[in-house]
Amino acid sequence: MSTAGRIPKEFIDQLLARVDIIDVIGGRVPLKKAGREYTACCPFHNEKTPSFTVSPTKQFYHCFGCGVHGSAITFLMEYEHLEYPEAIEALARTIGVQVPREGAEDAPKRPRKDKNLYTLLEEAAVWFQAQLPQNPDALGYLQRRGLSSDVAKRFGLGFSPPNSSLGRELARYGEDKLVASGMAIRNDAGRVYDRFRERIMFPIRDRRGRVIGFGGRVIGDGSPKYLNSPETEVFHKGAELYGLFEARNDTRKLERLLVVEGYMDVIALAQYGITYAVATLGTATTPEHIRQLLRLVPEVVFCFDGDRAGRDAAWRALDNALPELRDDKEIRFLFLPQGEDPDTQIRQIGKEAFEASLAKALTLSAYLLAVLKERFNLSTKEGKARLLSDGLKLLATMPVILLREQILGELSTLTDTPLEVVRRHLKKNSTGDAPLAYNQARLGDQDVRRTPIRHAIALLLHYPTLVEVAGSSEQILGYDLPGTALLAAIIENIEENPHIHLAGLLERFRQTEHEAIIQRLTNWRPETDDETVIRREFADCLQQIRRQSRQKQLEALLHRGQTQALSEQERSDLAYLLLQDYKSPGA
Repeated sequence: MSTAGRIPKEFIDQLLARVDIIDVIGGRVPLKKAGREYTACCPFHNEKTPSFTVSPTKQFYHCFGCGVHGSAITFLMEYEHLEYPEAIEALARTIGVQVPREGAEDAPKRPRKDKNLYTLLEEAAVWFQAQLPQNPDALGYLQRRGLSSDVAKRFGLGFSPPNSSLGRELARYGEDKLVASGMAIRNDAGRVYDRFRERIMFPIRDRRGRVIGFGGRVIGDGSPKYLNSPETEVFHKGAELYGLFEARNDTRKLERLLVVEGYMDVIALAQYGITYAVATLGTATTPEHIRQLLRLVPEVVFCFDGDRAGRDAAWRALDNALPELRDDKEIRFLFLPQGEDPDTQIRQIGKEAFEASLAKALTLSAYLLAVLKERFNLSTKEGKARLLSDGLKLLATMPVILLREQILGELSTLTDTPLEVVRRHLKKNSTGDAPLAYNQARLGDQDVRRTPIRHAIALLLHYPTLVEVAGSSEQILGYDLPGTALLAAIIENIEENPHIHLAGLLERFRQTEHEAIIQRLTNWRPETDDETVIRREFADCLQQIRRQSRQKQLEALLHRGQTQALSEQERSDLAYLLLQDYKSPGA
């Protein structure tokens, strides 16, 4: 493997954002969900009681037994004994991307021109669209489904003929490119042939409108009924939503997104004026789907069939949504009558009645409590205890928000359990057996003296969103205290990538002068995940830092005044500092 050229930090950021540490570690070590984190017996030392935790939010692992911790990259380096570039290469292969190199000898020799996957896929979409008018069976199918030519054109519907010649049409890209795009398959004998044949073609676009893949619906009774593009360098079905590009184009200001299960549902709803529907791509709703949806709109409605499969899909969506909830966002669930889907329902009742049903959809909290009440017998103490146990396990994955407090109150009432008892058991579910206080008992951290700056750094590493109240890096550097350079550098890195998490920050400082102290400070774990408490602690640290800076300046001026006359500016500074010191003696 060539290691020539430095790997860009932006690529490492993107890699860690796309790779889930739970998948990386879970594929090698059996993980068990425990509140908002996952636990296991540590793979790096012998133990009988699990003390190894993995945080999906921070994309970070930590062992309370032996002290090892780090990102997905660090884990591969330690677990599989890989060098740093090799670990990055291994992670990149899992998502089908190549690792770029700055200054690599072959960098200028990579011709991009129009032979990239986006151009290839766009040409494929245009070719499929051109085949549609030439096939009466395909046109007849769309007419029977009640789709107008306008809506078919809006979503770029096409057709792949029975003996599709797409491969010949795009032969100039080469077989390897066709296979890499997902448009062709190479069999065991090495023969390459078109993936999609005799299917209605639905181009899947990313948020920028680029074609990244396709869904193909068979005409007739063939199997599988729907066939999606495979995972490729540009298509990741767990992160994409069909119809999102069109929804953003068709609706000037999105206030709501409706999540349905199929392509035809999205298109039929759009034809009837509901232009804000999107669909998952043949997979369950993922945490990445939830994050995308909540970033875009204040309200998300999941619309599922009322059968067992629909209810199972809804519960998976709820489970993945819990860690992403915020009080300024709302998630609802609408279950259609047995045997109905959004396509058939909108045609029967029309837009006005359909939207009225959306307004009456179950809130997330109502749905969660309704399912729990169905599962357990509330006429017995045992049933109430089991309901409370399951409910608290779910709430343990939620952030500390008002909605969680409200559901806690509901659980207390439902189970006839005092609220303080419910809270105590929630805390147990949230923390498990792992110590949460700042832990300096590992990796020689006894010699790392706690200071306000180090405390602030530890908080910022674990909660990068604190950068909103940290002040500018220039302001921090102006305090001129030991550690302010590192605090300022962390602030700059977070401002450069606002979505960075703890694991990403660790990688930013790998092989720098700050690596050792940052590694040690990550062991200082807050006692709570209550955002209000964390922010107050961080504000207190900043206040103490300002106080120490003023004290340092004051002492310097007083010392200089004992040996020489102060300038007018220095006397003014001294008066100001003395006044500040008098105003806040206990700061």
